[in-house]
Amino acid sequence: MVKSSNIAIHSHVRSLGLDDCGNPVEKPDAVIGQENAREAAGLIVEMVRTKRMSGRAVLISGPVGSGKTALAVGISEELGAGTPFTSMSGSEVYSNEVKKTEVLEEALRRSILVRMRELKDVYEGEVVELRIVDEENPLSSYPKRIKEMFVILKTSKESKKLKLAPSLYEQIDKQRIVNGDVVYIEVNSGVIKKLGRSEAHMNDFDLEADTYVPIPKGEVLKRKEVMQSVTLHDLDMANARPSGQDMLSLVFRILSPRKTEITERLRGDVNRMVNGYLENGNAEIVPGVLFIDEVHMLDVECFTFLHKVIESPLSPTIIFASNKGMAPIKGSDGLLGPFGITKDLLDRIVIISVKRNPDEANREIIRRRMKEEGLEMDDDAFGFFVGLSTSRSLRYCISLIPLLKTYGGCVSVRNVEEVAELFHDS
Repeated sequence: MVKSSNIAIHSHVRSLGLDDCGNPVEKPDAVIGQENAREAAGLIVEMVRTKRMSGRAVLISGPVGSGKTALAVGISEELGAGTPFTSMSGSEVYSNEVKKTEVLEEALRRSILVRMRELKDVYEGEVVELRIVDEENPLSSYPKRIKEMFVILKTSKESKKLKLAPSLYEQIDKQRIVNGDVVYIEVNSGVIKKLGRSEAHMNDFDLEADTYVPIPKGEVLKRKEVMQSVTLHDLDMANARPSGQDMLSLVFRILSPRKTEITERLRGDVNRMVNGYLENGNAEIVPGVLFIDEVHMLDVECFTFLHKVIESPLSPTIIFASNKGMAPIKGSDGLLGPFGITKDLLDRIVIISVKRNPDEANREIIRRRMKEEGLEMDDDAFGFFVGLSTSRSLRYCISLIPLLKTYGGCVSVRNVEEVAELFHDS
């Protein structure tokens, strides 16, 4: 049985295709065509990296199928995993449970990363001995309960015997910690983390799945600087919902299936906590990017909220995308505006214009999508298939690729004609 998985529509885009000077160059995994737009997007990426783009907004405008979302994906790939990139559609703000501004606020705070440094006292070493003492449970004959645990940790310098609380057994059992493993135990929180298998046991087995790590040096008890990266939204959720494993916490989750709306008071508490870390030099803020596709779906209330957000000091870079020209502004009784956006917000936006792709660019896009999805096609069929992107649309052709894969082997002109007759473009 062959396992298959869905391939994202822009999975072939892994960069903007720029050289070290920011000039567009042809690369096999970059955005195709749109040289001016790619160069402009490169400037946006550079400003985000240097934290000079925070609190600004960009609009990517262009016709349907011209590559607006592909350009946003290229920006995300260029920024890398260290910079948060949140993507949403303008229609996602409408809900019967949560306010529109709450959905936008959540997306904005997902796009702001906090890197916190913390000095922690930790025990670190190789497990030489792990002894678990259990006793009969007075409430039932089965199962027995953990009374206490003892572990001996060894480094290159010393060994130390530790007595662990029974509540920590679950972490040890879940990670399958045994003698010879190198572990890390936080003193304050009791968090236990398995780092790997000691290199001293490298020759115990011919094949083993564990990662081997050297025996820690120095003393068993040491002070380490721990770096944690979380978004502001993660901090909001950690403070908004109980995270305990007790019965009351579980009952609360069952009885509250609706989406929790985080209050302004709670967000203020989180902001004050983060500001305290910033003032002490133990944290840094990394403003990311919020990409809102189909921005013309937002209404006046959302635009007013975003206008206020852009002016605030703590805001990510906001990238809008729209395929509209003059369009009605939702919630304004039929008032028209460029791209369906209010004038006061549009005045604060810089616009990147994306043109319709020429036939040669469409040919290359189709070729890459076929390669990405593993579709083979003879030359005559490929020429006919590319012609459909001109007579119908590029998006239509790309949507046919998974259907053509069902024929198996090398696809012929007849196969393409059959699929085109069965499935029509809008």
